[in-house]
Amino acid sequence: MTIQAVLFDLDGTLADTALDLGGALNSLLRKHGLPEKPMEEIRPVASHGASGLIMLGAGISTFHPHHDRWRKNYLAEYEQCFDKDTVLFDGINELIGKLVGRGLKWGIITNKPQTFTDRLVPKLAFAEEPAVVVSGDTCEEPKPSVKPMRHACAELGIPPEACLYVGDAERDMIAARKAGMTSVLAEWGYISQDDTVEDWPVDFSIEKPLDLLKHL
Repeated sequence: MTIQAVLFDLDGTLADTALDLGGALNSLLRKHGLPEKPMEEIRPVASHGASGLIMLGAGISTFHPHHDRWRKNYLAEYEQCFDKDTVLFDGINELIGKLVGRGLKWGIITNKPQTFTDRLVPKLAFAEEPAVVVSGDTCEEPKPSVKPMRHACAELGIPPEACLYVGDAERDMIAARKAGMTSVLAEWGYISQDDTVEDWPVDFSIEKPLDLLKHL
């Protein structure tokens, strides 16, 4: 089927959000008298969201009785800096311009809460506005559920088989594959040395954004 739309993850795929995500974590760690984490440790787990960062910084997993409180406090810290240092990755705007020039639609499916997505996306100065934006709480379940993927397709009026999904995390690839989209791994994203990428359901990988054009 001819590709009609390209959908993207946000953190670690379209935008380099690690400095702000990490800044929020270190601010929270300081308040708890815990040592800060260097950016080289933060960047590989930045795509894992608040829970992943809390686990990195404080060793508190989603099963810990204080996890919900830590997550709430982390998001309060992120609220203060979510748009401070976040920028688009090199080549993203050029890619989007070329996609739109070819008559393709583009959009965002992220696990970032809508309260941040709705304010951050307009500030990123995309070359063209996204045709659809699906946040982590838009549907009942976030990725790796297929619900956000299907929601985006319904909004676009395009079947999943006519969509590429570009992301940098295992859950991105799983959600895309389960939805019937072509899964594309963004190698410039937040991928850890411990990630077993070879086991992810990846249709193909790209080293930099403009490499996507070779596959259309």
